[in-house]
Amino acid sequence: MRIAMIGTGYVGLVSGVCFSDFGHEVVCVDKNPDKIAMLNRGEVPIYEPGLDELMVRNVEAGRLSFTGDLAEAVAGADAVFIAVGTPTRRGDGHADLTYVFAAAEEIAKALTGYAVIVTKSTVPVGTNRKVEEVVRAANSAAEFDVASNPEFLREGAAIDDFMRPDRVVVGCESARARDVMGDIYRPLYLREFPVVYTDLESAEMIKYAANAFLATKITFINEIAALCERVGADIKAVSKGMGLDGRIGNKFLHAGPGYGGSCFPKDTRALARIGQDHAMPQHIVETVIDVNEAVKRRMVEKLLDLCGGSFNGKTIGVLGVTFKPNTDDMREAPALTIVPALVGGGAKVRVTDPQGRREGEHLLPGVTWCADAYEACDKADLVVLLTEWNEFRALDLKRLVEGMTKPHFADLRNVYERGDVLGAGFATYDAIGR
Repeated sequence: MRIAMIGTGYVGLVSGVCFSDFGHEVVCVDKNPDKIAMLNRGEVPIYEPGLDELMVRNVEAGRLSFTGDLAEAVAGADAVFIAVGTPTRRGDGHADLTYVFAAAEEIAKALTGYAVIVTKSTVPVGTNRKVEEVVRAANSAAEFDVASNPEFLREGAAIDDFMRPDRVVVGCESARARDVMGDIYRPLYLREFPVVYTDLESAEMIKYAANAFLATKITFINEIAALCERVGADIKAVSKGMGLDGRIGNKFLHAGPGYGGSCFPKDTRALARIGQDHAMPQHIVETVIDVNEAVKRRMVEKLLDLCGGSFNGKTIGVLGVTFKPNTDDMREAPALTIVPALVGGGAKVRVTDPQGRREGEHLLPGVTWCADAYEACDKADLVVLLTEWNEFRALDLKRLVEGMTKPHFADLRNVYERGDVLGAGFATYDAIGR
């Protein structure tokens, strides 16, 4: 199959590379000439484990290429995937579909024969119907079908998620489109990974509902963690006891400083707005959004207590600023709430992150970037573990203590055990829900 992938952001690049590894001929398109030049040099503009090697292998095999010419990529394609950004629109919480509709119009003008136009971007219910209208208006003679194929990729584990998915969701309404999508995903079907075919609206809703539910689990356990601190319970034991119930499961029940990233914040806000627009308020989702922001603010209050009520004049080492490990993504990361509060309160903040510096340097002004945890905590009054990178899971705690002025430890990811931290010489250890 010949595939055109419009957009080389996180979703578009990972999907394009993985489709080419299935054996399809894939052309990835982006309007940014610098990004295309970088990709053609074999350089990946995002951090995703294993993506660079997989990309180079498929380029060398002749199955994968990159261009800024959309018309060239679309001509003769069996399927054209739209994988452009749908950020939250300022002021009203809606998903901004400007890039989606602009791509649809360009695709319409470039079609040379039948193709399935597939929306890979996360879009509100009804968007694919509008994409069809945009294409018809731009090219009334176009021969095409529209399909919805939402992505379920976890940053840091995206390749495995694509190659070994829990499910593939395809919304389409013609046998011809279903056949094309079936051929594209045939390698997964042959390995018995479930492919769910449904209508367009249901496919669109599945993505939002799934992300909102996972965000709800995270927010629920964070609220329970706050209660555990008050009553003397241990959130790790509570999470384990809950997670062993097969109806609940143990995933997304790890207490922390709130969810972030490119999907959960954006998608929960969009779903809440969809509910409001259709006079069916999504009260649970709206509460999840509010509580998640409150969780981040509560982390600031926790750190303020550890600093004796004032950040002024304190030196604080922060370990990790990306919203999760194994990614360079800082979108909506708890660090974007917590670190500015430290800096604004007068603290000298020293930061380290294996992949976060490129984004963090302009998002977190006023901090000092360090090579590793030991440098970040040199002469510090407090160390804050904010992202659970593997590099921070087995620190030499005694060495950390020796370099600090006042050894206080705030473990906002519950990585360590209290006895181990205090035994290494820390004066205090504070975690989440324990």
